[in-house]
Amino acid sequence: MTGKRIGIIGTGSYLPKEEVGNAEIAARVGVTADWIERKTQIVSRRFAGPDEATSDLAVRAAERALEQAGLTADRIDYLIVSTSTGDFPQPPTSYLVQDALGAYRAACFDVNVVCSGFVYAMEVARSLAQGRPDCHVLVIGADLYSRILDFDDRRTAVLFADGAGAAVLGPVDEPYGILGTDLVSRGDAHDLIRVEAGGSRNPTSETTLAEGGHYFRMNGRGVRDFVSEHVPPALTALAGRLGIGVAEVDHFVPHQANGVMLGEVVELAGLTRAVTHRTLQKYGNVGSASVPVALDEANRSGALATGDLVLLAGFGGGMSIGVSLLRWGATA
Repeated sequence: MTGKRIGIIGTGSYLPKEEVGNAEIAARVGVTADWIERKTQIVSRRFAGPDEATSDLAVRAAERALEQAGLTADRIDYLIVSTSTGDFPQPPTSYLVQDALGAYRAACFDVNVVCSGFVYAMEVARSLAQGRPDCHVLVIGADLYSRILDFDDRRTAVLFADGAGAAVLGPVDEPYGILGTDLVSRGDAHDLIRVEAGGSRNPTSETTLAEGGHYFRMNGRGVRDFVSEHVPPALTALAGRLGIGVAEVDHFVPHQANGVMLGEVVELAGLTRAVTHRTLQKYGNVGSASVPVALDEANRSGALATGDLVLLAGFGGGMSIGVSLLRWGATA
């Protein structure tokens, strides 16, 4: 498509209604509310209701993204859901979302790259849509962590929550749209973030349930060291490859892992000039939904102006990193 790129033409997000403050979490895990805020900068988070699953959150976010894009569900060619907490082992969560939306024209699939998954899914969407006039891809990041948290483990229970964010990708006029994306996978660090039971290697049994093998586990110190070592270089490398200095970036939209960690990443990457968009104070770490939720809030607040450079960064389990640079702009 001469003179066209693939870019974001609509965003949406959904956070469950139940707000859970630090005092409630602190009482469950045996720390103080002040300790949680000091260690994480999180003040509250949202937990899904008993009648909500990951696909329900995803559908709400998708509807809002479609509405902003001015499209109906039957205009979507591909539907990608990034999640590590799907409704079921099978079928893919994307098929449940398709059915709820009525997006039957779309080819659907899930990706599971944990907290980097939304950026990975965006790059897949870009490659599918590039060169196809009027092709539209709905990309959703959704996770529901409250059901796999061990509230005896303060390292994880204070951080994670539930939510969904979405974006519609389609043709936009140059110079707008996605300028470039880099994806990094480091399987040698796969043990830093894990759910040990429930798969083919360690199927669910009375023993795994008794041992808490279905709970989310994380080596917090190892994750922090990995992020500090690998994420800032990935950000500067992408900008350099595209001939753009990090000081030119207007907006930084990172995975909302931990507020203290985000501050370190900003300093190490030299992104102090950019506006760093944070939602973790009120929503916590919502996994693959972190980046699209923060992007949607920035978009709907009017913070993103036409022509602004927007840097997205996902990082997490795998271990994995996904970084993407966009020039924000109007649709074709």
